[in-house]
Amino acid sequence: MLEKLAFASLAEQRAARRWRTFTRLAWLGFIIFMLWFGLTREMTTTSKSGPHTAVVDIKGEIASGAEASAEYVIASLRSAFEDEGSKAVVLLVNSPGGSPVQAGIINDEIVRLKAKHGKPLYAVVEETCASAAYYIASAADEIYVDKASIVGSIGVLMDGFGFTGTMEKLGVERRLITAGENKGFLDPFSPQTEQQLQYAQAMLDQIHQQFITVVKAGRGDRLQDSPEIFSGLFWTGQQAIDLGLVDKLGSLDFVAREVVQAEEIIDYTRRENVAERLAKRFGAAMGAGAARTLQATGVQLR
Repeated sequence: MLEKLAFASLAEQRAARRWRTFTRLAWLGFIIFMLWFGLTREMTTTSKSGPHTAVVDIKGEIASGAEASAEYVIASLRSAFEDEGSKAVVLLVNSPGGSPVQAGIINDEIVRLKAKHGKPLYAVVEETCASAAYYIASAADEIYVDKASIVGSIGVLMDGFGFTGTMEKLGVERRLITAGENKGFLDPFSPQTEQQLQYAQAMLDQIHQQFITVVKAGRGDRLQDSPEIFSGLFWTGQQAIDLGLVDKLGSLDFVAREVVQAEEIIDYTRRENVAERLAKRFGAAMGAGAARTLQATGVQLR
């Protein structure tokens, strides 16, 4: 009886080892496949091709870590400009805006790439091209829109909430200790001072002026002399043409066929593949554990 139990236990252990080995090999094969898929996709994107119109998407929020981040968009633009077969590059825009820093980096790179490669860059607006998205599009040689597209919103905002009145009613006291008189600047649980408000307004005004300078440099004499243009308002595509914010009505196919005269369209937009998503999730999990360990010390720089 004991002998049978021993043999059964050994058989079970062997089966468990075989299953663990199979699982590890399966995961290894999956990782190798995803790496191969990512590499071949990158090679396909950067390979030479015949005459065509190169397209780079700018969709969703423009922010670090997003698909419309400077990192992804600039990598896509470089591939598009460097391909000898691309006759022109088209930005296909559908974004409500985002980070002025990311937009500024992309705008500067567009200006550099146009000068380096001598190729035109056009922007085609789908539904929305507002705020930081227009910051980027203003670097284009021409901007095409649909008559119902939303364009503009040339302004800067900093928003938040103040809870001081609610805290007083509930009898909650804010206990904030800082080293540096402005370290608690714009803390939502502390009263806002006039000095802080003036400082924040001056900072926003400076960024707004940078935005205005970039738009004027990109649009030049096409821009109408109207104070409302830089007030933060937005307009339909047809109204934007009248104001000189954009040039003409047209779609991606129209620009490729009639303007670039290269009907074949190749998408150079860089997007996250499955391997990158898995790596980011793994890294985020590791980072979260490290952050919790550091937070336990009580002292933070943020």
